[in-house]
Amino acid sequence: QVQLVESGGGLVQPGGSLRLSCAASGSIREIYAMGWYRQTPGKQRELVAITTRVGVTNYADPVKGRFTISTDNAKNTVDLQMNSLKPGDKAVYYCNCIEQLPWGRREYWGQGTQVTVSS
Repeated sequence: QVQLVESGGGLVQPGGSLRLSCAASGSIREIYAMGWYRQTPGKQRELVAITTRVGVTNYADPVKGRFTISTDNAKNTVDLQMNSLKPGDKAVYYCNCIEQLPWGRREYWGQGTQVTVSS
């Protein structure tokens, strides 16, 4: 089992920055990818950014050029640097980890951290 612990959410003014962090712990065989998703009330959870262990990275169009995902493979952590935040970025952000197993992959989620962008 893998546990994900997130930190770094909060309230920020439009144009401001926040950094989210997530650490994976537990019995980890091998991490295939780590990333961030977000969800607002009444909507489906959506991808924000994800990166694989070999460095393939994907960003959602609304955050390209503003958000940067980074990982520390040795520490099994993933960060999300969010700059130029907009009110539309307000959401609960979830850390995601995909574990590579001999027979397939398993997905884990963090508990979520609230990001509010408001003046």
